[in-house]
Amino acid sequence: MVLELIMVAGVVVVALPALWLGIRGLTSRTGHYSSDAGADRRSLALLVTARSLLLLLVLALSAVTLVSAVGAMVRDLELPSLVLVFFVLDLLLATLVVLTFGRRRPRRPATPAAR
Repeated sequence: MVLELIMVAGVVVVALPALWLGIRGLTSRTGHYSSDAGADRRSLALLVTARSLLLLLVLALSAVTLVSAVGAMVRDLELPSLVLVFFVLDLLLATLVVLTFGRRRPRRPATPAAR
């Protein structure tokens, strides 16, 4: 019972906010841009596709973990061990999302000359 509560709390506190931050930062891009417009579009499309797949994986793992943990608590059943693996993988991927494209970039202060 305690393990299921920890798993539900972990998904709600870590994975779901990471999913929200990842959706907000899906198309944000930092770094160098190519002088070729076609290469720049292709790299952005590849980047958005990879990030979308990662967010879908986090969503699927979160859903499986939540449904399994709540179902095990309600029906008073033993939780399958693979759900614990899904939970750990979900937390690791959520951390990856937050540390790469989910965090907010700090604003640069305006220069006094621009005012």
